[in-house]
Amino acid sequence: MFQHHLLLIYRNFKRYKSSFFINLIGLSTGLSCALMIYLWVNDEMQMDRFHHQSIYQVMENEHITEGIHTVDGTPGILAEAMAKEMPEVASAVTVSPTYWLGQSQVSVNNNPSVQAAGKFAGADFFKIFDYPLIMGRADQVLKNNNTVVISENLALKLFHTTDVIGKEFTWTNADVKSNRQALISGVFKNTPANSSDKFDFLISLDALFNISETYLKWGNYGPNTFFVLKKGADPVQFNAKLEGFLKSKGEKNISLFIRPFADGYLYNRFENGKVDGGRIDYVKLFSLIAVFILLIACINFMNLSTAKASRRLKEVGIKKVMGAQRGSLILQYMAESILLTILAVFVSLLIVELLLPQFNQIVGKELSLYYSSSLILTLLAITLFTGLVSGSYPALYLSGLKPVSALKGKLNLSSGALWTRQGLVVFQFTLSVILIVGVFVIYKQIEYVQTKNQGYQKDNVIYFETEGKFRDNVNFAIDAVKKIPGVLNVSSIDRELLGDLSYTFGEFSWEGRNPKEAIKFQRATVNTGLIETLGIKMASGRSFSNKFGADTSKIIINEAGIRVMRLSHPVGKTFMLWGKNFEIIGVIKDFHFESLHEPVKPMFLRYAPVGTNRVMVKISPGKVKEVTDDLQKLNATYNPGFSLNVKFLDKDFRAQYIAETRVSVLSRYFASIAVVISCLGLFGLAIFTAERRLKEIGIRKVLGASEMNIVYTLSKDFAKPVFFAILIALPLSYVMTRYWLNTFAYRMELQLWYFFAAGLLALLIAWLTVGLQAIKAAGADPIQCLRDE
Repeated sequence: MFQHHLLLIYRNFKRYKSSFFINLIGLSTGLSCALMIYLWVNDEMQMDRFHHQSIYQVMENEHITEGIHTVDGTPGILAEAMAKEMPEVASAVTVSPTYWLGQSQVSVNNNPSVQAAGKFAGADFFKIFDYPLIMGRADQVLKNNNTVVISENLALKLFHTTDVIGKEFTWTNADVKSNRQALISGVFKNTPANSSDKFDFLISLDALFNISETYLKWGNYGPNTFFVLKKGADPVQFNAKLEGFLKSKGEKNISLFIRPFADGYLYNRFENGKVDGGRIDYVKLFSLIAVFILLIACINFMNLSTAKASRRLKEVGIKKVMGAQRGSLILQYMAESILLTILAVFVSLLIVELLLPQFNQIVGKELSLYYSSSLILTLLAITLFTGLVSGSYPALYLSGLKPVSALKGKLNLSSGALWTRQGLVVFQFTLSVILIVGVFVIYKQIEYVQTKNQGYQKDNVIYFETEGKFRDNVNFAIDAVKKIPGVLNVSSIDRELLGDLSYTFGEFSWEGRNPKEAIKFQRATVNTGLIETLGIKMASGRSFSNKFGADTSKIIINEAGIRVMRLSHPVGKTFMLWGKNFEIIGVIKDFHFESLHEPVKPMFLRYAPVGTNRVMVKISPGKVKEVTDDLQKLNATYNPGFSLNVKFLDKDFRAQYIAETRVSVLSRYFASIAVVISCLGLFGLAIFTAERRLKEIGIRKVLGASEMNIVYTLSKDFAKPVFFAILIALPLSYVMTRYWLNTFAYRMELQLWYFFAAGLLALLIAWLTVGLQAIKAAGADPIQCLRDE
């Protein structure tokens, strides 16, 4: 019986080649998209989930006047206090954010330095996190002062061996203003691909406290705190207990809460103290797109299978007369569907293998088709789902035909069957129109972000961290860089301009301040000429200058800061900061030192050249390469042994929106595929309609109807479901795109033409698809149309 069914399936595939290949192309394309999305989603969902313990991270809610601001920085001594004072804590560790030492220079034996990413970490780091040690003991490697644990890769790069315990290691970092030596106490395996945190070495936490004792105080925030609870401890109860922990330490406007460490990668956006999505939104979005594309491909199968139903009527009638049960017919048609799906799966695997390198470039990952048990089970589930869904309607429909009607070749369509097919078309094009609108909106928002005036000039601006002689005397570096041909202006700052500014919370005042208001100021230490180098506009007053004597007791505040201070004429007034009085000499116009997801926050600039460590260079257009080459020569002259890592401000700017850019590119591809697959379904319905109305076409032509008249007659009915789909899709797409745009503090306005254009495009594509089949049917010979056989 099984061989018989296979033979029938083979004969049907061979007999209806066009339907077979259209179905195969549609299903394999849809499965390829779904499989690539699955690989990406699975990789995202596995991030940071390789640790065997349930690790928690302490987060802070800063209760300021403008609302609740959530950060992951905590006091440097919080972990030690939690371990001592809270019996529920099994172990806790303080770890610095990766960006603190993310651009360090490391060297051994006075060899040329290499760039590596590091972190400060407490003694219990390897007891909590699963980064296996190749050499060294987990409870000892970070216990002693001035010890370092390095990765396997870094050990091989520096020493060409992993047997390095006890050897000397020199690390330099401009941000923490440190050039120190440490003894290597261990080697750990390279951080795995599914770790969101990449680092090359770990310095014992005591080194941080030796550099700056401020982190030993409760009022200073920055390091991250991670911990593991003891068995039986309830995380919910512990969270409630921890919330007011800092109040007992004198910090009134800060509350704490915990989150699972593994959740931090996907749920990284907070709104008013509560989780409000993050990367998980894109995971859900593309998972939904994968399901939609699969459903569209399944609908194609239904439409095309129904389209050829009129050719198989006598087959069904004869089988039923010969005694075939309906269940046997259903089994045959379902087997056809599943077998075709299996073929499509193999084709899709080949397509994915071919396209995965390009897909990896788009998503910035290293995905591969590793045939693990989970992938095989997923493929089986997708195969069964696709086969059953795509074959269910044709199987039930064909097996339910009456023998007499089938043998007569009559295809009696119930209103339910017609509505079902129309509904499938509506569903397909509703999804397609939503995706088209989404592509328009994402593209226009990215364009808006990239063209909106940021308040500073990012083009032709490069910067580099000071090392060696340049670090010891930043003004010497500035004077040397100014002499390079093509350099327009040079200055320096203490942090990367975008997304890396530090902040202060409440350690400031001014005349008339309401002491009950909790305010947070971003801050940057700068040199003279920075405002001019970046093209930041002055709203009033002046910038820092050597013409007016020492400006170390002066300060410049942005417009957002002046607004929260409620000062009408701020220039000349006193701003009390850290126990010292600073004169406000200028107000700068607001500029975006964070992405447009965030509003511009209050900020002040303080003049202190000694505290700056990044030289920013404004270059004449067209001279960037020449200047960067000259900078390398300059660095080789004054800083032998130190590499110069030149960065571009416009690249930093684009990096803020890399997730949105990837979504924009992927959505364009997936929307195009969804539209193409939808048109295949519409094409199948056009074939079905043309076959059903074959005699009508012949009669109309005999009676003198023109081909254009017949094309219009056949095409007009298809405009109705597509038009209805547009009416459904447009309000849905408005709601969805408005939700996405709300994640930006600054966003473009939704224009009606985005929605009209998407609807019109879908309608034109549908007309073109149906029109081609209608033209073919209209050109048929009337004699052939009127024949019974």
